[in-house]
Amino acid sequence: MLGDGAPLSAASIARLKAGWQAEYELWRTRAVADLEVVYLRVDGIYVKAGLEKDKAAMLVVLAGLRDGRKVILAVESGYRESTESWVALLRDLKRRGLRAPKLVIGDGHLGIWGALTAIFPEAAEQRCWNHRIMNVLDKLPRTRQAEARSLLTKIPYAATREEAERQKQVFQAWCAKRGLAEVGRRLDRDWERMVTFYQFPQEHWKHLRTTNPVESPFAAVRLRTAAAKRFKKVENATAVIWKTLLVAEHTFRRLDAPELLPDVAYGVEYVNGVRAVNRRDEKAAA
Repeated sequence: MLGDGAPLSAASIARLKAGWQAEYELWRTRAVADLEVVYLRVDGIYVKAGLEKDKAAMLVVLAGLRDGRKVILAVESGYRESTESWVALLRDLKRRGLRAPKLVIGDGHLGIWGALTAIFPEAAEQRCWNHRIMNVLDKLPRTRQAEARSLLTKIPYAATREEAERQKQVFQAWCAKRGLAEVGRRLDRDWERMVTFYQFPQEHWKHLRTTNPVESPFAAVRLRTAAAKRFKKVENATAVIWKTLLVAEHTFRRLDAPELLPDVAYGVEYVNGVRAVNRRDEKAAA
């Protein structure tokens, strides 16, 4: 973050962390009403911090804005990604001016889904396909995983929701034929949240299927925190992670087809990624 050859010592590092903590406190209380958020990606990272034996959870929110930019919206410590922790984070963002996003993308195990019901019930929900595929593969014998992966990855890349459902049935039949029917049925769990992205522009699907845009900067964070000794204070870990993510933010690519984002923000309906023609559109065309 500071460049090669930066003159670092224990004292200078302590000063840096103190400065980052002060900057972070200002950043985490800033108003966000001027940010026109369309998509939210949420995830958590566990780091060695605090005096407890368990790792501390850092809750991170990345926003896709109406102008196509992707920005870090929140970085907060939480208790094991619980619903209560996510409720507190979303309630604070709402208090600071955040309007309900059109879609939230997250892992299936997060407490975010219960929190959304409480704070932004109007937001659509999409579970991460990468997490779901890995969870299913973990339940299969290692000798079957390569073949299963080739079948599973066809599902979220199907051209329509109907085709995705057909590919799901193909995988389930494959599982049943090998005495693994219960593994195949795992795809039925929370299926509606898995295919929500079909209600949004096809040009945006690659941004919506997974939480990869959050996971990528997390790789740099994990590299640095895994190599470090345990942080004695959670706030020290939070400040360092926040600063690392803000540095990574400068490298974020914009969302594809930004010209479609105003339509999404306005609430235009899409079916299998294609803009649905409604009566208002027909009247305007006439």
